Amino acid sequence: MKKRKVILLTCVLMILAISVTGCSFNKGGNGSAMPSGGTSTLDTSSITKKYLNIAYNTESATQKLDIYVPEGAGPFPVIMAIHGGAFMMGSKDSGDLASMIKAVNKGYAVVSVGYRLSGEAKFPAAIDDIQSAIKFVKDNANQYNLNPNKFAAWGGSAGGNLAALAGTKGDKTKNTDVQAVVDWFGPIYFSTIDQEFSALGLTPAMGSTNNANSPETRYLGQTIGSIEAEPLVMQASPQTYISVNSPAFLIQHGTADRNIPITQSENFASKLQLIIGADKVTFEKIEGASHGGTQFDSQENLDKVFSFLDKYLK
Repeated sequence: MKKRKVILLTCVLMILAISVTGCSFNKGGNGSAMPSGGTSTLDTSSITKKYLNIAYNTESATQKLDIYVPEGAGPFPVIMAIHGGAFMMGSKDSGDLASMIKAVNKGYAVVSVGYRLSGEAKFPAAIDDIQSAIKFVKDNANQYNLNPNKFAAWGGSAGGNLAALAGTKGDKTKNTDVQAVVDWFGPIYFSTIDQEFSALGLTPAMGSTNNANSPETRYLGQTIGSIEAEPLVMQASPQTYISVNSPAFLIQHGTADRNIPITQSENFASKLQLIIGADKVTFEKIEGASHGGTQFDSQENLDKVFSFLDKYLK
């Protein structure tokens, strides 16, 4: 009985800890709440050709990636799958990567990448890891039958931010460039999230971003809204690095998202269009969708995503 009480108390404390840290939540298909980044484990049992737990750097045990390769001749175009989790949760095995893994059946190699979370290392550790992983895979493309010149980054929520950042910060001379980005409801400019929610007449599901306990504050190491945080906010924003060399973007965002305001994606898409052209930027509102869920993962929507990727990678 005493052991059961200890286990129950531990579970309660974990739930309270999640609430206090202000981590973002997705709405599952049944309307239930679950942490962004997913609590389920990625099922890759149907994929026969895979290379697991490959270290792409040596600073942290988190710096590992998995490569899933389709059947066929190759070399295959590559999708770098980046998990969400408010920069503080999730892993390369997180269930939120399930839709991305389906790309293996479409003739893509999928690389799921682990990166340092905010509890271990502050910004720019996460994006440094993503770029390091891209370079590692490109440098070793021949070993895994991959095409180093056909790369995409795809992520949701925090993973959407990192995918977009990898896109706009990519540098061909450093072998970190990508040719396409799929950004699912990623936060783009942390400093204006609160005022954008206010303008939309929405109450943020997990409270204010501009406080000492928000995931974004924990990620940057400075309180969002402060003078000290603003330079870091700029450095962590994909829109800071937009250039004529930025890759093509597909950006999708739910109209009922109360974790990240849809205007974050709208404004980012507009800035991209001004610089790289409207023909290379697709922005879609997913009507009635919240922060992820079945409308994003539906076959109809995934067909749109794969059509976009085919255009730039095949």
